[in-house]
Amino acid sequence: MNDVVVLGAGPGGYVAAIKAAQMGLKTTIIEKQHLGGVCLNFGCIPTKALLHCAHIKHMMDHGDTFGFKVNYTYNFDDVIQRSRRVADQLRKGVEGLLKKNKVNVISGHGRFEDSQTISVNGEKVKGQSIIIATGARSRMLPLIPHHERVWTSKQALLPPFFPKSLVIIGSGAIGMEFASFYNTFGTKVTVIEVQASILPQEDSEISAMAKKIFEKQGIIIKTSSQLNKVEATDAGVTCHVGSEILQADAMIVAIGIEANIEDIGLERTKVTIERGSIVTNGYMQTKDPSIYAIGDVCGAPWLAHKATHEGIISVEHIKGLSVQPLDTKKIPGCVYSLPQIASIGLSEDKAKTLGRKLKIGRFPYHGNGKALAMDHQDGMIKTIFDDETGELIGAHMIGGDVSELISIFSVAKHMEGVDVDFIHTVFPHPTLSEMIHESVLNSHGKAIHI
Repeated sequence: MNDVVVLGAGPGGYVAAIKAAQMGLKTTIIEKQHLGGVCLNFGCIPTKALLHCAHIKHMMDHGDTFGFKVNYTYNFDDVIQRSRRVADQLRKGVEGLLKKNKVNVISGHGRFEDSQTISVNGEKVKGQSIIIATGARSRMLPLIPHHERVWTSKQALLPPFFPKSLVIIGSGAIGMEFASFYNTFGTKVTVIEVQASILPQEDSEISAMAKKIFEKQGIIIKTSSQLNKVEATDAGVTCHVGSEILQADAMIVAIGIEANIEDIGLERTKVTIERGSIVTNGYMQTKDPSIYAIGDVCGAPWLAHKATHEGIISVEHIKGLSVQPLDTKKIPGCVYSLPQIASIGLSEDKAKTLGRKLKIGRFPYHGNGKALAMDHQDGMIKTIFDDETGELIGAHMIGGDVSELISIFSVAKHMEGVDVDFIHTVFPHPTLSEMIHESVLNSHGKAIHI
């Protein structure tokens, strides 16, 4: 009998297994495909490797801005293969970490036999506690045909050919990252979004600025647009969008994900499902006391770092420790496009619907010395505080390296920092982080450099 059995070895599952082993619990992890899950193999990591290549190309294309005359060639297949090498290296690293921590690894498709038993490869694996970490897959629409020219994010990472034109359905993080990557490499990209703005989960002011920047880069964006019909042939795809007909070499479907909860035997447990996701309490425990669930199977936000933290919470709860439940309002989210977008907490619109009185500060990238030195002309830091208490309600950013800057706000929210704490903090010069200081000062009408 294991103390803990983990079903799924993505960023939540493998971290939970390692944490359990480190706490002295006999642990087994079951994975049907690749250690590291979608994130490491066909998601977070390889997409960031591709986007870094796009950033390098962007810099070379604008070399004259920095005084360089750059003549270069590139091999698109080599760009793709580099992303695979990065993913392979990290997958081997995960394998080594599991071995180092003496986690028993089983390859195969696991299914519940009962609340403490999983069958895999004809074997019954028992655990006092079981953690479901089966992740999610790309969601598709019934009107979209299965065809080699209709890609999910996985196919977009391993394209069978370089598309000269591309239609992307959905303008969330995945859609805009692929739009940014392929546009930088010369593909004519058209993004279709049914809602009124791109990146609809972001603050509306940031979304509007992002749309303007992306369009300036050449990306065609059609919001409030309904996809009615898709035809796919060996020659390409035809999309009927409203009264318009769009043709392209290929299509990427990026309309969200759905949890992998089928064919794992949940009907043999007391686990409950609502809106396609497993229901858990603040400690990631399901309605079946011996079963926990973490990551994408539990619903939004669908982020690897959320899954990782949930894995640690579940193991500590299994161990009987005092655990602080996860507050999703303190989880940052990032879009690694060119430019990057990052946020945490409530948007301005959402905060206003709650009746909060707000102090809002803004600072533009073009007012920061380091940003100008790096030629990051476009961007903004936006901070939202409670007018009475100074509580940090939200932070929303667009521009170079904001995926790194957002962690400052993450720490502040966790420590319940207020606006005065930012004001009295000394930020190093010259850095992009100075814009955080200026944005908070601006919320008080005291910004120096605008």
